[in-house]
Amino acid sequence: MNTHKDKTALVTGASDGIGAEFIKILASRGYDLILVARSEEKLNDLAEKMSNEFGIRCSVIVADLSSANAAHDLFHAVEEKGLEVNFLINNAGLLRNGFFTELSLSDQEQMIAVNILALTSLTHLYANKMAATGGGHILNVASLAGWMAIPNQNVYAATKAYVLAFTQALSNEMMAANTGVQITALCPGYTATKMMDNPEQGATLRIPASMMMSAREVAKMGIKGCLAGKDLIVPGIANKFTASFTHFFSKSLLTKLLGSFYRKTMD
Repeated sequence: MNTHKDKTALVTGASDGIGAEFIKILASRGYDLILVARSEEKLNDLAEKMSNEFGIRCSVIVADLSSANAAHDLFHAVEEKGLEVNFLINNAGLLRNGFFTELSLSDQEQMIAVNILALTSLTHLYANKMAATGGGHILNVASLAGWMAIPNQNVYAATKAYVLAFTQALSNEMMAANTGVQITALCPGYTATKMMDNPEQGATLRIPASMMMSAREVAKMGIKGCLAGKDLIVPGIANKFTASFTHFFSKSLLTKLLGSFYRKTMD
């Protein structure tokens, strides 16, 4: 029996990094959890740990959000379990570094499918469901990359720009309609996760540790800000400065500077 009926959260990309930290923080707040990712073993281990430590109910759903109809299949799987989600965190995301023409097209199509299509579909499905059942919270993980055009990360940055614009606009819509659904965009900068050193993503970026936040810090600020009713969260003073900084240069000049920086830091 679900003893936390009013507090059930679904987190995509929950197996590690920021996603796993979202899970730990929500568990400590008494949320029952639905953990979604591709790695069943990691999800089961984390779910068992959270259940034992906090006495909450954890459900594991293995899903590849780049596959066709993945978001709809996930939504229906949750419905079949009889779970009422009132906090959705769209955290799953793919990153590819390198020259656009040299990166595989299928990899970049997968990135668009996860970062844009699956996120949009899940937001639509749950925004409607939450509005019909008394409200809720949706936190979409964008990125500081969404504030600028980044050569050698062009598709990734473009997907995050979509998430940022989409989420802020939808937040305004939902508030104006008095739906009771809070929509929030989280824009972390460099974060100490496997995304910073993953050969599957193409080139590895050599970013100094001093420029990175911990996944725990990012997740904590995201959940706190979303529950507080913020439509936009840029965690960390340095990241806030960078976001503001983008307004002082022309897009062409900023793109040239970023292109030079990224090509120098790629292995």
